[in-house]
Amino acid sequence: MCRRFPHPISTKHYNFLAIVITLCLLSGCSGTVESHDGQAAAAAADVSESLSKAEKLFGERSDLSKLREAVKVLGAARNPDARNYEVEWRFAKYSFFLGKLEPIEKDAIAAFEKGRDAAKIASRVDPTKADGHFWYGANLGELSRISPVTVGIKSVDDIRESLNAAIAIDPNYQNGSAYDGLGQLEMATRTLKGGTVEKAIEFYEKGIELSPDNANIRLHLAEAYIAAKKDAEAKKQLNALFAMTPNPLYEVEHKVAVEKGRALMSKNF
Repeated sequence: MCRRFPHPISTKHYNFLAIVITLCLLSGCSGTVESHDGQAAAAAADVSESLSKAEKLFGERSDLSKLREAVKVLGAARNPDARNYEVEWRFAKYSFFLGKLEPIEKDAIAAFEKGRDAAKIASRVDPTKADGHFWYGANLGELSRISPVTVGIKSVDDIRESLNAAIAIDPNYQNGSAYDGLGQLEMATRTLKGGTVEKAIEFYEKGIELSPDNANIRLHLAEAYIAAKKDAEAKKQLNALFAMTPNPLYEVEHKVAVEKGRALMSKNF
């Protein structure tokens, strides 16, 4: 049985209500769009400010607390619901540098793991750029160095693939450091996954060809030459390292490379 309403709505009233509802909906949608746009603009401004602040702190990383703060600033700017490519890859980069300097191993591992994960996200957000690929390989490489059995063995192919992806996009990225990473991978896998000193030297020499002022590649090439019993070539690379003018953007890392180089020279010659 159909239920009768005591006061049926007339066509005229129905049309009026429909118009009112439509106007309310339109008004509500308009307000939502304006609010969303305003929120998006504010969020973009906050991200830009965070990137700028973090970059300044990273430039002062000779003070470890400044580097930790840089990572913290970008960590707060990360949004799992709206990934920002610049935030993710820079967070991965800063986490890598932090991991290299953390004095306690568990803190270093935590930094590298966060860097690895952020870099992976960046490589998915924009796979056409080298940043995500490179920092994924770099962070995973350090985790492999710390834990060669539990992490390293199963990660070799991933590291190689990511570094090669970075090279395919931009071989000069980070002053040819992808070649440095591939060389280190060859040196580290000589007893595990078929790496060779000869192949490592090839990678290092290619890196030096692209970026003669990369202190780390000079150091690692000298180490590879020593392993290959090419002492004259090793001394040449070490002396070139000692004579280099530091890249102002990487003075901290240059100093560390020189210190390691002098220890290598003292130990072997």
